[in-house]
Amino acid sequence: MRNSDRENVQEHSHMVAVLAHALAVIRRDVYKKEADPNAAASVALFHDAPEILTGDMPTPVKYFNPDIQAAYKQVEKIAGQRLISTLPEIMQEEYTSLIDDENNPQRDIIKAADKLAAYIKCLEELRAGNEEFRSAAIQTRNKLYSLKMPEVDYFLEHFISAFELTLDELNLND
Repeated sequence: MRNSDRENVQEHSHMVAVLAHALAVIRRDVYKKEADPNAAASVALFHDAPEILTGDMPTPVKYFNPDIQAAYKQVEKIAGQRLISTLPEIMQEEYTSLIDDENNPQRDIIKAADKLAAYIKCLEELRAGNEEFRSAAIQTRNKLYSLKMPEVDYFLEHFISAFELTLDELNLND
């Protein structure tokens, strides 16, 4: 699919961090379950750091079959380790916990935030008139609901409509 507005890894990671923080706040404050919004945001900032070395692989290719998915995960793991190895030794443990998120208790929130960011990207592309994203938007929204995460459902119910508005429509001074 062609993008109307290209997005780089830095912009994407920032969006995922903001969304992960929001999901963790919802989990903690609305559903009274354990969550650390600051930790979720921190891990989300680094969730695609290995792509600095590997580049991004399109989702349909990455998930085409289990062999490709497993191989790409291994490449990402090696790239993450390579990034960590460039740091002074005293800092490596801290950044390992951010870049290698396999055992991170915030992982489900970050995965959901990443999917939410993809959905928001679809909405932005549709708003720009790019109909190539119509099917992806429907599929991604369905995947979000299939996660069966109350914080995601809450976000979709209470916040997603704001992402469908133009800046003029968001302007509160009128």
